[in-house]
Amino acid sequence: MCAEVRTDVNMKPYREALALPGLRSLLLVAVLARVPLTATGVTLTFYVVEDLGRGYGAAGLVGAAITVGAAIGGPLLGRLVDRRGLRPVLVLTAVAEAVFWSTAPMLPYPLLLPAAFLAGSLALPIFSVIRQSIAAMVPVERRRPAYALDSMSVELSFMVGPALATASVTAISARTTLYLVGAGIVAAGVGLWLLNPPVRGAGEPVATRRRVPRREWLTPRLLAVLAVSTACTLVLGGTDVAVIAVLRESGEVGWTGVVLAMWAVASLVGGFAYGAVRRSFSPLALMAALSLCTIPVGLGGSHWWLLCLALIPAGALCAPTIAATSDAVSRLAPPEARGEAMGLHGSAITVGIAVGAPLAGAVIDAHAPLWGFAVTGAIGVVVALLVLPVELRHRRTAAILTAGPPEPALTPVP
Repeated sequence: MCAEVRTDVNMKPYREALALPGLRSLLLVAVLARVPLTATGVTLTFYVVEDLGRGYGAAGLVGAAITVGAAIGGPLLGRLVDRRGLRPVLVLTAVAEAVFWSTAPMLPYPLLLPAAFLAGSLALPIFSVIRQSIAAMVPVERRRPAYALDSMSVELSFMVGPALATASVTAISARTTLYLVGAGIVAAGVGLWLLNPPVRGAGEPVATRRRVPRREWLTPRLLAVLAVSTACTLVLGGTDVAVIAVLRESGEVGWTGVVLAMWAVASLVGGFAYGAVRRSFSPLALMAALSLCTIPVGLGGSHWWLLCLALIPAGALCAPTIAATSDAVSRLAPPEARGEAMGLHGSAITVGIAVGAPLAGAVIDAHAPLWGFAVTGAIGVVVALLVLPVELRHRRTAAILTAGPPEPALTPVP
């Protein structure tokens, strides 16, 4: 009986959020739409290495070109959503994606690099649009479970997308998989166009050409949240590479999929718990805890099952940290600039992953695999310490505003 009541209490925030009109369909489309996007990196790597006969460094440059393009284009596309609405941006990016993925298998490597950069700058903004729509559809007090569901759906997409791409390349070919991935991305754009989720709440102003000055909303606290987002994914990107390096050194590289799957499952469980609780957690505190839990992972031993156990605490904090940063950005950005703010958030996440993986790789090459965990985790802690004064200043200001002005002193009546 007690267990029954406890389960009901834990599920209540999710039931309340999913009861909101349109959220179920949005999250379902989000999972399906993100699968082909998460398969792009693996597919392009296989294509450059196998079909073009280039090395992994050349493949990494193509991935970097897309990443840099996405980091630059994300905020610009978000601003366009703010000013023109969602559907025109979806048409523009879906057409750009169709052109790139249909021509990429025919391009020589020197042309593939600039084409990848352009494709990244006009990439379908699924991640930022979904988060912007959640902010528009869900009241502030119910966004925590909604963003937790969104973070869990991202984990599911990353578990499915690369695996499907690898299976397709193995069964068919990398060139054909490029066409399939492109078709999936275009289909995702069409599906989102048909769904046409709102990017403004019912009581918020509709898309307008009026531009809200950045100085009004790009505050030190929002910049701090973006820094936390970058540090979080830097730690995650570094962990991804360090796991492979540890298992390769111990001769257990065949267990890589199992270890990464366990890491993802821990993230799903942590994301579920985060959305179920009523208490609010600071993105800074979650990122700091994630970083601290990552530092000693390499000391857990080189056996795959010890690595699985060592990754559980850090893994359980992945989805909650991403969800908390998304929630914070949605609260701090005004509706008129929320698309651009979510684009900046997406860019921050992208930059973190892009920096974390090669940074960990360089550290591992120079020292040992366990230092990949330690260095990236330590960087996360340093960012947390740098951002801490901004958070403390905000809390002091909030406490003063909550307390209100001091009561006037009573003067004696003569």
